[in-house]
Amino acid sequence: MKDEFTLTSTIHAKAEKIYKAYLSSEGHSALTGSPAKVDGTLNGDFTAWDGYIWGMFLELEENKRIVQAWRTGEFPTEAEDSIVEILLVEDHGKTKITLHHSNIPAGQADDYKTGWEDFYFKPMRAWSGE
Repeated sequence: MKDEFTLTSTIHAKAEKIYKAYLSSEGHSALTGSPAKVDGTLNGDFTAWDGYIWGMFLELEENKRIVQAWRTGEFPTEAEDSIVEILLVEDHGKTKITLHHSNIPAGQADDYKTGWEDFYFKPMRAWSGE
């Protein structure tokens, strides 16, 4: 059985700034504090956290939505990619991020849920000056 979860966080930055940063190597690295290689175009590839995470951008809606095929080195070889959908909703210079992560191999969701908070949302809040 595949697992999934949804997380939300508010970042003190405009949606455009977050969107552009997430989709570039320099910006993604700044968001997380770890080097990343990102081709932020439709069907573009990405790697993050020393190659632990990799995938491809499946859908892009400028400043509003990012959909990725996403996997880590912990996925079983035969496992399909998981899907990460990131929604950005700006309100008065702050952006609510809703992240839905689905099609996760059974038993791994809790680790990734913690990982998104610890290795993405917390560094993003620091990056935004919170």
